[in-house]
Amino acid sequence: MSIVLRDLLSRGANSAPAISAPGRPFLSFDSLRQLISTTISTLNALGVGRNDRVAIVLSNGPEMATCFVACASGVTSAPLNPAYRADEFEFYLNDLNARALIVEHDSLSPAIAVAQKLGVRIIDLVADPALGAGNFILRPRDALHTNTPSANGGHAQVGDISMVLHTSGTTSRPKIVPLSQGNLVASATNICKSLQFTEADCGLNVMPLFHIHGLIAGVLAPLAAGSQVFCTPGFNALKFFAWMDEAKPTWYTAVPTMHQAIVSRAKGNQEIIARNPLRFLRSSSSSMPPQVIKELEDIFSAPLIEAYGMTEATHQMACNPLPPAVRKPGKVGIAAGPEVAIMGAGGVLLPRGETGEIVIRGANVTAGYENNPKANEEGFINGWFLTGDQGVMDEDGYISITGRLKEIINRGGEKVSPREVDEILMDHAAVAQVVCFGMPHPKLGEEVAAVVVLREGHQATERDLQAHVSARAADYKVPKKILFMDEIPKGATGKLQRIGLAAKLGLA
Repeated sequence: MSIVLRDLLSRGANSAPAISAPGRPFLSFDSLRQLISTTISTLNALGVGRNDRVAIVLSNGPEMATCFVACASGVTSAPLNPAYRADEFEFYLNDLNARALIVEHDSLSPAIAVAQKLGVRIIDLVADPALGAGNFILRPRDALHTNTPSANGGHAQVGDISMVLHTSGTTSRPKIVPLSQGNLVASATNICKSLQFTEADCGLNVMPLFHIHGLIAGVLAPLAAGSQVFCTPGFNALKFFAWMDEAKPTWYTAVPTMHQAIVSRAKGNQEIIARNPLRFLRSSSSSMPPQVIKELEDIFSAPLIEAYGMTEATHQMACNPLPPAVRKPGKVGIAAGPEVAIMGAGGVLLPRGETGEIVIRGANVTAGYENNPKANEEGFINGWFLTGDQGVMDEDGYISITGRLKEIINRGGEKVSPREVDEILMDHAAVAQVVCFGMPHPKLGEEVAAVVVLREGHQATERDLQAHVSARAADYKVPKKILFMDEIPKGATGKLQRIGLAAKLGLA
């Protein structure tokens, strides 16, 4: 694809709202395009140009959205989780070889002291809410620093790297994923097509903006269609429906744990739902229990579109289609941009109906990890990227994820998909949320364990739930240990994290 982000963001009508936020006037597309050009010029004047890495540590909200889009359009954006501690910032800023760090002008982030220690230039972002949500100016903190303008200035070109993100690193050292202009343009275009965005749409963004899901599906794809993005300070179940009433969205995207929190508060907000009808809801980043899909569709009288994405694919790989096409709850849909196949041992592609590793290739897929030949050798076969997910494709091309290969529980040689046990437990009337995982066992290697959150007003014992699973699955799949908690342990982006959960809960 030969177009770049500058071309992609040219569609929105000049006076149409691009970015909005709670209690703030909107930023028009014309103002957004001017902001992007001004930001690139400012960074270029400070000696930061195309392919130079700029770490962004900002709170969730409109400025984070516009700063990401602006940086990705001219330099290499590197959004980081603002909740990181000093040691984490030191690892990421070093690993990225960051040239600059953008923070709020009044930020107390430990990233600042780390940047000073590493000699990374600090640039303050000063918001100007009166000029529209997300408007800002950049001001170098060391104003007396001698600036040599970048020789690689201007808007990014086709082959340039527009974003770098790290993999989650749950089982190994986080790997750097470089994503090019072409990757971002292809992925945003794929999502626009899947969700049939138009200028009339408005998305309520509650996703964190240091993660691929929120950055691409929540911000870049709708902007590419000339539609509006309402940027919240991050997910808050207590404020969700008030934001919905203010934003009047036509859609929102979230991870399953967020959707489940929304379900729990929906009964008291039926009037808001009725006066703000949604065209669809979207879920991605981890598997969505079919039971929750039905609840959400009943509550909002709108289809829930489950999609399948990952960082290395610049987010979306597969997606259930919008009505009137068929969507299959429990499946992550059909290929939605890249080619998707199921691969067996030795790189052999398997026929439909057979289980193997899900593999992808296409314009939205990273060309490879940075400075990591071993990971690239293990991660690519014959031009296909190995996702690490086990799955099967049905006769209609719909993909089911049967488990993360690294998350499959090996109980004395019997393989257990934790997702399968999740779905059985979710069918119990008392269960609101669940995550199954492997815990160490001295003889079997691993045993099945689960964390369960009960529905308000319901009760169940460990034995009750074990009997429920036992009636529907083989004995080796029945959780040996069930912990009852008020909340499911989650990662920074709201995703369930099975790997390492046993140790975190003191079961290892």
